Order: sequence, then C-alpha cells, then structure tokens
Amino acid sequence: KPGEQKHLKEPSSLQCMHLAVVACGDRLEETLIMLKSAVLFSNRRLCFHIFAEDSLKPEFEKKASFFLKEWPSSYTKKFESNIYPITFSVGNAQEWKKLFKPCAAQRLFLPVILKDVDSLLYVDTDVLFLRPIDDIWQLLREFNSSQLAAMAPEHEIPKIGWYSRFARHPFYGTTGVNSGVMLMNLTRIRSTQFKNSLIPGGLSWEEMLYPLYQKYKNYITWGDQDLLNIIFYFNPECLYVFPCQWNYRPDHCMYGSNCRGAEEEGVSILHGNRGVYHNDKQPTFRALYEVIRDFPFEDNLFQSLYYPLQSKFLDTVHTLCGRIPQVFLKQIEKTMKKVYENRVIVYLGANHRY
Repeated sequence: KPGEQKHLKEPSSLQCMHLAVVACGDRLEETLIMLKSAVLFSNRRLCFHIFAEDSLKPEFEKKASFFLKEWPSSYTKKFESNIYPITFSVGNAQEWKKLFKPCAAQRLFLPVILKDVDSLLYVDTDVLFLRPIDDIWQLLREFNSSQLAAMAPEHEIPKIGWYSRFARHPFYGTTGVNSGVMLMNLTRIRSTQFKNSLIPGGLSWEEMLYPLYQKYKNYITWGDQDLLNIIFYFNPECLYVFPCQWNYRPDHCMYGSNCRGAEEEGVSILHGNRGVYHNDKQPTFRALYEVIRDFPFEDNLFQSLYYPLQSKFLDTVHTLCGRIPQVFLKQIEKTMKKVYENRVIVYLGANHRY
C-alpha cells in the first residue's frame, strides 16, 4: 500500500548461518557433539556443511540418525545439513589428505566447493559452543572493506608461543593465528587477488594453494594452518583478528591463565585440541565435553547441564585450568539465563497481565 515499507524476504542461503566441519578418521562422535552444542543455544537457523570420506559417510549417517532421534523437534527444526565427499580441486589429493590430520586440508578448499555460500564459519571437530553462534556470526559485520577472514591468535604471549619460537616459515603477526575457528567471507575470498612469494603479481585463492604448499612443504608442521599463516603474512590487511575467548584452548590455561578476554567475559568457544576431551590431561575440558554430550535436552538447563558441570569442576581443581572455573562458566551461565528468559519470562509476560 502507498506509504508502507516493502519488506523483501531474505534468500534462504542468507537466512542460514553456515557452519562447516571436516570429519575424518575417528572424529564422528566429536562432530555430533559439536553440532549439538551449536544447536543448543543458537537463535537463527543453521546450515551444516559436513565433509566426510566416502567410507565414513554411511556410518556417519547411521550415527547421526540415531543421535538425532533423541532430539526434540524444537531443536531439529533449527537446522539443515548436507554431507559432502572429500575433494581437492588442485594438486595431489593424497598429499593434501596427509598434510596434517586426516582431511584437515579440506578447509582450504571451502571457497571453491561452496560456490553458492556467501559467508561461513569453519570449526574443527573438537570445538564446543558455549554461547549462540549468532554472536560470532555478527563479527562479519565488523570486517572492513579489505578483510575476508577472521581467526584468533595462536598464543597471547610471544615468548611461549609456538610460532614465535619454532616456525621456519612466514606467519601472521607476532604469534601466528590458529585456524580451528575460522570465520570466512567466501565471496570476498573468491574475488581477491592475493599477494604472495611465488610471483610478483597476485594470484586467486585456488591458484595459490598448491604452489604455496610445494614451496613450503618442507618447513611446515601444522599443515593447512601453517599455509593460512603464510597467506595472511603476505596479506595482513585481509585478516580480522578476534580475541582468544572465541578459540579457547588448553594453552590458554595449562601454563597459567593468559586469555584476558576469557577472564573478563568467559569462554565463548571451547577448542579441545590435544585430544583433551578423551584423556585425563585437562579434566576441565573433558568435563564440559561430557556434560554437553550427556545433556538430555530437558527444559531445565541449570539442573541438567549447569549444576552437573559445577559438580565435575570440583574434581579438576588440582589442575591450573581447573582453578579458574569462572572462566569456563561465566559465558555459559549468561547464555542459559537468556534461554530461560526467552522460554519462561517472555512466555509468561505474553500470557499474564499484572
């Protein structure tokens, strides 16, 4: 009608928050628990892009089907998922597969494979969300005109960081970046010509990957993460660096607390690398994994998730990470309070007049 604002429906690809993960080897359960943590607190709809070896696809679909039967429809309707084979568009596929952990190099090819996706959050399988994905998704709006990806520093303190002490190749900044949580504007990545150490002019993302690997393959330790560090060493203006609470790893507490953002705001995304969800080296990380794994989707998040977590943390105080439980609990408590308000207080307010 005249004078009324016209509202256009957002395309379904834009309504989704796109999340990608590569699940090879024995990482199927980890992947499902990661997806569970994502669905548990998210507000907007999620689109999962799961990359798995052909031999693992039937097993993954079987486990996922069994796993999802336990989820209420209020959660299963919040997401859609697609499973893709492992593919590499350039270079030797076997070399890429063996670059670091099984299939980890697949993340380098996401801009090439997911041509219809504008933006994407990539995470390793050993990641847990302690707050809505919506919050890290909002960081895309903070990119300036040249930034096309975002990662957290590999370490906060150069003198004990791995890259600053041992790297034999170029790396971003003073401590390098960790690629376990990587926010990407795929449209910008596909359209950018990247500076590099191969030729005087720029190269596209896909053109650059294999020659870059060939040049540095004898000097890299952490595979695709090292290649990303090399890329952003030559193109620092393209990277947005988000703080450590968005990629909180054992390194941030096992030598003493060294992530100020987590101390102030709490851990937003937990990254349990070093296999800490499955051994006794960092019981605080394992406790979080097990509590989310066992959460039965009951309405009372505090009773079924928060209180069991507090109880488990009492058994971790003999470790440096276990001595700072507030760092792990602060953000998840805040998130659960919001969920409670949305489900209970808003509902009551809509049905009762005082």
